[in-house]
Amino acid sequence: MSVTITKLEQVALSAIQSALYLDRNDAHIEAHLLLQYALQVNRAWLISHSDDTLNPDQHADVEALLQRRLNGEPIAHILGTREFFGLPLKVTPDTLIPRPDTETLVEQALVRIPQHAPYQVLDLGTGTGAIALAIAKHRPYAKVKAVDFSESALAIARENAQNLAIHNVVILHSHWFSALNNQHFDVIVSNPPYIAENDPHLSQGDVRFEPKSALTSGIDGLDDIRKIIHQAPQYLNANGWLLLEHGYDQAQAVAALLTQAHFKEIGHGLDLAGIQRVTFGRV
Repeated sequence: MSVTITKLEQVALSAIQSALYLDRNDAHIEAHLLLQYALQVNRAWLISHSDDTLNPDQHADVEALLQRRLNGEPIAHILGTREFFGLPLKVTPDTLIPRPDTETLVEQALVRIPQHAPYQVLDLGTGTGAIALAIAKHRPYAKVKAVDFSESALAIARENAQNLAIHNVVILHSHWFSALNNQHFDVIVSNPPYIAENDPHLSQGDVRFEPKSALTSGIDGLDDIRKIIHQAPQYLNANGWLLLEHGYDQAQAVAALLTQAHFKEIGHGLDLAGIQRVTFGRV
């Protein structure tokens, strides 16, 4: 049976909205993305050819991608890419999927890095390299170091840096600060694991397909944040900043940990929903 692009888009939109409980706008975006990917076309082509009829192979390709999405597989894994802070990034199941809320961490970091200063910046647990690459792109005079414990994630981060031709980033293997002896930084940023290990949300949505090691951190989700806060002062220059992303209900706990570690000027950055998503302090 022949079907037009418009008809198949409507079917995909309805199925995604119903199965994944997305609002209509988000479902529409995902339906468009699946069609673009299956047909290897851009959005403008898709709109201008909306009445075209798909051949059986094209129809089958779209249906196969749609079924993967309806089974809950993240759209970023299906497409193999996710945009973050305007940068197209390769994404695989070996990495955390970059999310819009994490852009708050980049924004807060950029405020603290002068435009033309050769600041030393460290991104702990870089994953795809999203945070480090966004900072390096917008602060080309900064020297950014990005570390991760996962060799698979580091391979993706290096590929992203190469694809984006961002050269002021060094990417290396380190478990938090383990490979950074005697190095000092003006700004340290991290989006570490911060979900409690028995959190029921781990069995829902995209996180089911992401590496657990990048998500969970002890009984209260704060084990890695405690380690970072405890060790960071040894690696920060005078008046250096530490900025941490955390869960929606962890801002006060993280602020208390920073206070105990004698950080000053402690504050918070709000995400798109107005939630305190980033907490920062200065040594």
